[in-house]
Amino acid sequence: MRVSAAIHRAFEISEIDDRLYAAFIEHMGRAIYSGIYEPGHPEADANGFRRDVAGLVRDLKIPAIRYPGGNFVSAYNWEDGIGPKEDRPTRLDLAWRSKESNQVGINEFATWANELGIDMMLAVNLGSRGISDARNFAEYVNHPSGTYWSDLRRSHGVEQPYNVKMWCLGNEMDGPWQIGHKEAKEYGRLADETAKALRQLTPGAEMIVCGSSNNEMPTYPDWERGVLEECYENVDYISLHNYYGNSSRDTLNFFGKVEETGRYIQAISGVIDFVKAKKRAKNDVHICFDEWNVWYHDREEDSRRWRTWDWPEAPALLEESYTFEDTLFVACLLNEFIRRSDRVKIACIAQLVNVIAPIRAEAGGPAWRQSIYWPYQLASLYGRGRALRVSVDGPTYDCKVADDVAYLDVAATHDTQAGTVTLFIVNRHLTEAADLRMALTGFENARLAEHQVIEGHDLMTRNGPGQETIAPVPGKGLAVEDGTLGGAIAPLSYHVLRLRV
Repeated sequence: MRVSAAIHRAFEISEIDDRLYAAFIEHMGRAIYSGIYEPGHPEADANGFRRDVAGLVRDLKIPAIRYPGGNFVSAYNWEDGIGPKEDRPTRLDLAWRSKESNQVGINEFATWANELGIDMMLAVNLGSRGISDARNFAEYVNHPSGTYWSDLRRSHGVEQPYNVKMWCLGNEMDGPWQIGHKEAKEYGRLADETAKALRQLTPGAEMIVCGSSNNEMPTYPDWERGVLEECYENVDYISLHNYYGNSSRDTLNFFGKVEETGRYIQAISGVIDFVKAKKRAKNDVHICFDEWNVWYHDREEDSRRWRTWDWPEAPALLEESYTFEDTLFVACLLNEFIRRSDRVKIACIAQLVNVIAPIRAEAGGPAWRQSIYWPYQLASLYGRGRALRVSVDGPTYDCKVADDVAYLDVAATHDTQAGTVTLFIVNRHLTEAADLRMALTGFENARLAEHQVIEGHDLMTRNGPGQETIAPVPGKGLAVEDGTLGGAIAPLSYHVLRLRV
């Protein structure tokens, strides 16, 4: 399979927002309790947070994290998680039919995030609550002193405000499953007024309004139009969510869902542009793809279990065990986000630990990297700077969700500060290697400085505790000569090449 490709120094897409590699963690299952937080664990620090898990998170170089939900936030009283722990109430979490002990609240989570150098993206409850509670939460979090809520924070041992700049205005409000589900116009009005109130407390704060829960919702994409017509001038992002699966066991169709995501992003970009033109607005609204991941391996079984269980505390839920096939899919999806970085400025892998997550941790036991950890880490480490347009001319295939899907999936970034060009390449072909020739126009003096590859695994291979079989290794067979990158890309393989330029 012969493939010719090209990049050009001058042909840029956009500056990549570092938050393209953000994450999400919710009070759900074991994401918090026995995930990031487990007092009494051999690796627990003085605050009860697991150092082994924190180390794996730190290595991801995550710029921001969305918290505390998710469906959880739509019936959450943030006040339950502040003050002395012994006085905090245990509540029923209606979203996941479990008990919430509130032993981790905003101050504990902020301590953990701050130690890891991660900015918080906080969600407010616009399901069972509204503007007043969102305003109080923001005052507690962001106001320096001299008011009821800011002084209450100080009495809890937090002298300085957190200065949170990113606020999610509810969660999946288009979904009938959501506590406090609303129609588009109703929600858009509430989001608009909440955004105005929060901006008075924190000038310059960024507001993220709920878009569709996925692109198969019956209200998609009219939901986005209806919401934005009510709040366009007062928000900065509209959120998109999507989860992916391969229940049909059709690998090429699974990979083709990345192309479907590109259409999803393009469609909502068109809605944004339409509403901007209709309102004669001056500001731009971008996309925050703040929930994405593979989720299907145990989804049906989990759905049956959590709907019938008797309100357990921190139960095992949505603990997907990811495969090598999932590794390749996640790599391609991250490539798509890079290619769409002119519209998608923030994206959050959902979630971070235990719950459909790149990191798993046993209660009282070890933590380990799942197979999807690696493409997420490599993109986060090296997918910075400016996205470059990539021209690819090679064989394609048709599948159920998309036609003309390129077997060779390529994204490229140019980091002028680091003096590097990074290429992210996935060969989606099941059996054939790609004989690649890529012109590096404008980078004629480029030299290959690093080549990492993940390849050679059965598609159903998984990592586990003490057995991280799927991991990057030094690559070979590719070289740069006279401004051209050439060599063989094995079938079902993922390559990251860093060029000094």
